[in-house]
Amino acid sequence: MSHRAADSCRREDGTASVELIGVVPFLLLAVLVAAQIAAAGYAIWSAGVAARAGARAALVGGDASKAARAALPGGLRDGATVSDGGSVSVRVPIPTVVPALPPLRVEASAGLETGGG
Repeated sequence: MSHRAADSCRREDGTASVELIGVVPFLLLAVLVAAQIAAAGYAIWSAGVAARAGARAALVGGDASKAARAALPGGLRDGATVSDGGSVSVRVPIPTVVPALPPLRVEASAGLETGGG
C-alpha cells in the first residue's frame, strides 16, 4: 500500500461510527412513530369490535353497554365511554407510546336493524 493510500485510510477511520451515532436518533424516532401509529390502529380496531358487540346485544334485547365493555381489551376498558342511543358508540383512549403526546381518544359506532322479511 502506498503512503498516500495509507493516509487516506487513516483519515476515514471512525467515519462509520460517527455516521451511525448521527443516524441512531432518527431511527429511534421512526420506531416510536411506528409504534404510536400501531397503538392508534389497535385502539380504533378495538373500539369498532366493541361497538359491533354492543349493537348485536342491543338487537337481541341485551345490555349493549355491558357487551361493548366486555368486548374491549382490559387496557382500554377502564377509560372507555359507551353510549347507546339508536346505535352503540364506543370511545377509547389511544395508548401513548411517546409520553410527550397529548391524550387522544378515538370513537367507533355501530347499529343493527332487524330485517323485515
